[in-house]
Amino acid sequence: MLASLYLIGWTCILAMFHAMRGTITRQWVDNRIQIWTKQMLRLWGITCKVINPGKVAPKKGVPTIIMCNHSSLFDIPLSFCAFPNASMRMLAKKELANLPIMGGGMRAADFPSIDRKNRKQAIKDLEVVQELLKSGIVMWLAPEGTRSDSGKLGKFKKGGFITAIQTGATIIPIGIRGASDIIPARTFRFYTHKTASVHVGEPVDASKYTLEDKDKLSDEVHASMKQLVGEAP
Repeated sequence: MLASLYLIGWTCILAMFHAMRGTITRQWVDNRIQIWTKQMLRLWGITCKVINPGKVAPKKGVPTIIMCNHSSLFDIPLSFCAFPNASMRMLAKKELANLPIMGGGMRAADFPSIDRKNRKQAIKDLEVVQELLKSGIVMWLAPEGTRSDSGKLGKFKKGGFITAIQTGATIIPIGIRGASDIIPARTFRFYTHKTASVHVGEPVDASKYTLEDKDKLSDEVHASMKQLVGEAP
């Protein structure tokens, strides 16, 4: 676990260093994320299989949101395996952004945060997400809002779907299986040499929905993710 924290901290320090020097670029961040992902998988002895029968991938010039189930801290590096060529960033909770080293690295690398306890601030935070989407960032978020204690897919919050509709984004649902076997939610237990799989679903065009239809959009994505995580009957 200490080695994992070191990798996270070192990556954040590098991002802050390059930001201070004015040498940080989106491509540098993309490359560094992939280096960090491979280091984390190797450190823990994790095998990640990406299941993408439709060969789905973010399209250049199209605002894209990756929506993923969230049952473990290890969902993040596993998600980065799905689209290694995309400029993907995570929408994090405000508490992470307030950590001195991690928060500084996240801001330097264009990782936005959201205040889940303050609705007015959360709306402003999602406006930042919209601007990043328009700039070509592929945004990763967990529509459940937090990690699932049971490992099962929970109810979705509406904020991400409102943002998707307002930006005319494409939503790519993914379902991760096996992440909770590595680091279960709400514990400090961790297990090495496991296999996890990332299942990529068919894209959903949020531009076909209105804000009044956000519940229908949420239901469609939820049904897709239930299939992807293997919970559908």
